[in-house]
Amino acid sequence: MEVKNKYVAIKSNINGALEESDFEIKVENLSLRVEPESKEVIVKNLFLSIDPYQINRMKSQSSSQAAISFAAAIIPGDAIDTYGVGRVLVSHRPDFKKDDLVAGLLTWGEYTRVKEGSLLNKLEILGFPLSYHVGVFGFSGLAAYGGFFDVCKPKPGEKVFVSAASGSIGNLVGQYAKLLGCYVVGSAGSQEKVKLLKETLGFDDAFNYKQETDLKSALKRCFPQGIDVYFDNVGGKMLEAAVANMNSFGRVAVCGVISEYTNVSTRAAPEMLDIVYKRITIQGFLAADLMKVYADFLSKTVEYLQAGKLKAIEDVSQGVESIPSAFIGLFRGDNIGKKIVKVADE
Repeated sequence: MEVKNKYVAIKSNINGALEESDFEIKVENLSLRVEPESKEVIVKNLFLSIDPYQINRMKSQSSSQAAISFAAAIIPGDAIDTYGVGRVLVSHRPDFKKDDLVAGLLTWGEYTRVKEGSLLNKLEILGFPLSYHVGVFGFSGLAAYGGFFDVCKPKPGEKVFVSAASGSIGNLVGQYAKLLGCYVVGSAGSQEKVKLLKETLGFDDAFNYKQETDLKSALKRCFPQGIDVYFDNVGGKMLEAAVANMNSFGRVAVCGVISEYTNVSTRAAPEMLDIVYKRITIQGFLAADLMKVYADFLSKTVEYLQAGKLKAIEDVSQGVESIPSAFIGLFRGDNIGKKIVKVADE
């Protein structure tokens, strides 16, 4: 028996601004037969994570491609792997049975043939929507929690700035910071997002960076006593402005630099004298570095969600065909919260 598997691929390497014409929807015949001795598992995809770092995998060359297997180069025409949640259709492995819910590396498509050794775990049902396991319980949540607590090492009462604060990671960082007792300000790209940060997520203040002519002055206005912790999702001019407003012994956690992914002319040039004389720490990190805090992250996040102290903000599109526009929309700032594509009903 076989099924038609619809999936998304890139036509060729992408080295600049994204267009929908860079992508194609392909269809293959996928056999549902797995040899009894095989370790492969066939999964029906349900929810897929849409993440900006994938653009670096699509380039003809990027330093990220050699850093970790999750960031390996994508071959034009091939299915694109991503983190997702699905249901097992076929398996002869003792750890996976038919109809088990699983989370791991699936593809931008309707089905995935998961090879032996690829990331795949049976899902622990926690009483929340399945989509949460792609977002708040997935790598986005881990990056927010671990990046803030393990990398930034914050203290109650410190002043925290979060860029792209309405995005998949930034909105959680701000909420974790408020729960710790920090003063939190976020930047976002629309008044709707600013309102969300202040009125729904409890940020102390927020501003629309598109309406600011001088980012350094904007941050000075929001942080008259300086910034202790900056959680950076964008790089570029925002990083320069944050460093200029950092206090001595400030910490910068660099989670992403989305402003630089498709335009090399926007690369950041922070004032190095500030970094030296203020003894500022700037540290990049990957979610994969943070597995040591995973158990703490999951238990605390479940506790906060159950108590209504944390909100999971999701932006869900429907169907494989929506994946290219959902992905491109990340770079236009279209999404609010975690961008997810629902491929099929549970």
